[in-house]
Amino acid sequence: QVKLVESGGGLVQPGGSLRLSCAASGNMYRINDMGWYLRAPGKERELAATITSGDRTNYADSVKGRFTISRDNAKNTVYLQMNSLKPEDTAVYYCSADVVTGFGAGRYWGQGTQVTVSA
Repeated sequence: QVKLVESGGGLVQPGGSLRLSCAASGNMYRINDMGWYLRAPGKERELAATITSGDRTNYADSVKGRFTISRDNAKNTVYLQMNSLKPEDTAVYYCSADVVTGFGAGRYWGQGTQVTVSA
């Protein structure tokens, strides 16, 4: 079974920074794309950023230039460095991983970590 565990959320003032981490564990043959999604209060979950196994990245327009996604394949971990945070970045952030196991391929999700940007 594949498990994703996130950490690094919290309360930060506008203009501040946070770094989210998400570690994948379990019986995995390979991890392909990894990503971060966010669900703001009262809204649907939406993409923040994704990264391929070859380190190609993609960002939502709302976070481009402020957030940086990266990964450490040796640790099966994906990161999201969030700078210049705004109140509208307040959301629950979820990591995802497209994993190949002995049972096939599937997308797995973390439990979510709260990020609150407020003075």
